[in-house]
Amino acid sequence: MAVTVKECLELQLLEVEMLLSMFPKKGEINLDEDAVPRVQLYLRNPDGALPPQLEYSIAIDVGEPKVKVELQVLLPHMYPRVAPQLFARSDALHRQQQLQLNTGLASHISSLDSGEVCVYQAVQWVKDNTLPYLEDSKISSESATKEVAVKETLHRMWIYSHHIYRQELRRKIFDSAKKLNLTGFCLTGKPGVICVEGLRENCEEFWRVIRYPSWKHISCKHVENIETESGVDSLRLFGAFEDLQFQAHGDYGLRNDYHMDLGQFLEFLKQHQSGHIFQILFGVEGKLSDK
Repeated sequence: MAVTVKECLELQLLEVEMLLSMFPKKGEINLDEDAVPRVQLYLRNPDGALPPQLEYSIAIDVGEPKVKVELQVLLPHMYPRVAPQLFARSDALHRQQQLQLNTGLASHISSLDSGEVCVYQAVQWVKDNTLPYLEDSKISSESATKEVAVKETLHRMWIYSHHIYRQELRRKIFDSAKKLNLTGFCLTGKPGVICVEGLRENCEEFWRVIRYPSWKHISCKHVENIETESGVDSLRLFGAFEDLQFQAHGDYGLRNDYHMDLGQFLEFLKQHQSGHIFQILFGVEGKLSDK
């Protein structure tokens, strides 16, 4: 048995030497620097412990433009009397394409004459047969991208508060809207109204942030969801996140006792195709006075 292992390891070293001459550039073959010396040490003293199995990887360029495919190689001590363990992988391949590629590689290796070194044949097969899997992967990626685009949804939240006055709170509202790429407005005063529109996850994050830790007099009165194939920006009613400041009524001496002119607010909503929201927010139908 020892002689057979020795013969196999000698063939493995010859094959590695051949591969290194065929792939001389740095990074083409990744081989632990101690791997070959350990095998050589065993070959000089076959009565000692078996060396670790030879393990290395080969970087293979496939197609135009070049795509890197890595062939990982693990050689049992009895290779080439037994088949090597080979696995091809690439960041450009999806899991299913990678599985199919390795199934084809295993089938090819099993068809070769047993007892012959075959890593170079495996490299050549990967180089010659990976391109169709890469093309399938590209088509799958494009299809997935189109599918995501179809499912993109604009989320619009209409939020009502008894009042919005504090500068610290207003700063949090505007900073969060900007950070999350939301458009809409904040109506300061009494009552306070906020509208945000954008991606659903961003709107929900905004709602979570401004409510924390405890904003008691606030509620989300209405939510709109609109699917689009052309991106949420095409459905936005507002070009930015606006700071609404309408004429106020009330006692200006009491900083927390003034009411916004809701007639001006209704006009603003109608200008942005949202007049129907007035009744949802305040429970009454909005009417503009004749001028």
